[in-house]
Amino acid sequence: MAHDNHHYSHRTGWLRAAVLGANDGIVSTASLIIGVASAHTSADEIILAGVAGVVAGAMSMAAGEYVSVSSQSDTEKADVALEQFHLDQDIDFELQELTDIYIKRGLQPELAAQVAHELMAHDALGAHLRDELGLHERIHARPVQAALASGGMFTMGAAMPLAAAIAASATQIIPVVAITSLISLASLGALAAYLGRASLITGAARVVFWGVLAMGVTALTGMLFGSVA
Repeated sequence: MAHDNHHYSHRTGWLRAAVLGANDGIVSTASLIIGVASAHTSADEIILAGVAGVVAGAMSMAAGEYVSVSSQSDTEKADVALEQFHLDQDIDFELQELTDIYIKRGLQPELAAQVAHELMAHDALGAHLRDELGLHERIHARPVQAALASGGMFTMGAAMPLAAAIAASATQIIPVVAITSLISLASLGALAAYLGRASLITGAARVVFWGVLAMGVTALTGMLFGSVA
């Protein structure tokens, strides 16, 4: 049997943003359309609300993702600068600090000191960022990548319920949008689970559950406010 040495942690940054964006696009747009439709509004008003929701949601997701990941990136950069300052000020203390880390991980003191010395001679800053702070080049924060992935995937996800609403007759918008959205959510959950090497059933079930809950609550809200109006 061939040894599979392919790992998947490097996908976490863009995969999280992409799944979040697509899921939010499907759920929020479908919920908005169903909520408005439940208030007995016209088909044109329903479509207009859906289009406005897609545009606003995509921009909000991209901006929010950029700001939040930028904050993470700023924190990482501050840690890098602080660690470089410590190395410049007291290299011996930093060497002992790295040695202690390796001892705690199970190496004998002599071997830990040797490993720390060799790694710091090769790349002192990189060794401390990796082994002291847990910062890795492949998974550090990328604000622009996260914003594009989140905003783009929101739009792609939102296109499913919006297209269903446009294609459905005025009297069938709610069931058509609900069914289309649940199928889309199940597919998204299964795909995300596959890419992350998790259970496809679990991945599909959890997004479908929250989708049903969101659409149910907004439908009830639409009916209540529609009856009052």
